[in-house]
Amino acid sequence: MTSEFKSHSSYRDFAFSVRRCWRYVRTPEDNNFAEAVLATSSEKSQDVPAGQTVWRAQVGYTVQKFGEVDLEVPFSRKRMKPLPDWLLEGRAPEGRINPQGIPFLYVATHVETAIGEVRPSLGSLVSVAELRTNRHLRLINCTTDERIPNIIYFAEPTGEEMTLAVWRDIDRAFSEPVTAASDRADYAATQFLAELFRHKGFDGIAYRSSLGPGHNIALFDVNSADVAGDPQLVEVTDLSLKYSRR
Repeated sequence: MTSEFKSHSSYRDFAFSVRRCWRYVRTPEDNNFAEAVLATSSEKSQDVPAGQTVWRAQVGYTVQKFGEVDLEVPFSRKRMKPLPDWLLEGRAPEGRINPQGIPFLYVATHVETAIGEVRPSLGSLVSVAELRTNRHLRLINCTTDERIPNIIYFAEPTGEEMTLAVWRDIDRAFSEPVTAASDRADYAATQFLAELFRHKGFDGIAYRSSLGPGHNIALFDVNSADVAGDPQLVEVTDLSLKYSRR
């Protein structure tokens, strides 16, 4: 097994390959990259005990009649997880981590992060649920130190610096926000890595959020966490604008 990356740009090279050259057949270079990812992932394993609290949010609500009055109420406990008909008919929408037709459970360690990740507009009503893991889980924690700026390499780094450079790119790829205008081909590389980790026995992926504190978590088994208590309905009353020069 290849235990080292070929270049600090190995992830970017791999992502270009699966987006624009080979989608379903792996080249020798792609296989070498995958082997290096697994070989360098041992220190990124993170155990999560049963009973750990996580949060999930969905934009929207349902209407319930109380006498003569129609009131907005949060989605039901059942609705706060991927819908059963997605499971039966393979209609789970595609995401940065899950391919279409294979649902994952997207949650966050902080409630404000879960709300931010669904991209609500000002005034939106968002259903929010607290969930708890129901068994021991082993995650691959892809996060790196976000305080480290982009580094321009004029020569290839070696050893730990090479590994860190590649994992920074992997971290950014998972945490990059998904928008309606996103090219679905851009998901190919992160979806491949998710299946690689899933095949190797991990229960999910923890990755940095660009929209709030803590981590996002994609759980491969939608039944590995249960809704605890009744969902709540919140209204988004403020949006913070942040920007950076390009």
